[in-house]
Amino acid sequence: MRHSFMCSIAALGVAVCATAAQAESELSFYTGIQEAPHSRVEGNDPGGVGAFSFLSTWEGRSFEAPPHYGFRYTYWTSETLGFGVDFNHTKVYADDATLASSGFTNLEFTDGLNILTANVWRRWPDAWMNGQVTPYVGAGIGLAIPHVDVSSAGGTTFEYQITGPAAMWALGAKYEFNERWGVFGEYKGTYSVNEAELTNGGTLSTDIITNALNFGVSFSF
Repeated sequence: MRHSFMCSIAALGVAVCATAAQAESELSFYTGIQEAPHSRVEGNDPGGVGAFSFLSTWEGRSFEAPPHYGFRYTYWTSETLGFGVDFNHTKVYADDATLASSGFTNLEFTDGLNILTANVWRRWPDAWMNGQVTPYVGAGIGLAIPHVDVSSAGGTTFEYQITGPAAMWALGAKYEFNERWGVFGEYKGTYSVNEAELTNGGTLSTDIITNALNFGVSFSF
């Protein structure tokens, strides 16, 4: 009995060590070109625009300060499956025609239409170029935490808010220089529900989709 128990403990230890050996942590940073299709903007702006509902055309302006960027942490529990978190500093500006027709003097989420998500990833190691190029896909859900920048005759709102749920999806490929360092390119999309509160007691709501072509660098440990 004692021998059997010790063998079970040893087997468990070997399994844990094997799992730990397979596990991998990865830090990634990326930037890129990001845009957003138009979306409907609705709400009420007391003392300013009043009740409103209009279609806004958004501009991404990816490389204007503050630029579009993101970073993520992924814990690969096996060669193919990973879990992690991702912060994406994406942004949108209402174009001049939208501002002129809506009555707002400023309407943007530009110190971040910030998207924070918990993600699951699937990768295919050894798929291309003798294992140097690894394709992957991922998806996640989380929160939109934008910097709301809205101005009209009714006042100015200029603050960070948690405005609603968000989701992300991505597909790309990573090129590995060695066991530690790699670069990657990907398409990444986000969807966010934004229910913002205006400082004059009004509200503004819009659901925004962003599409980005990202490139970045990753470090594994």
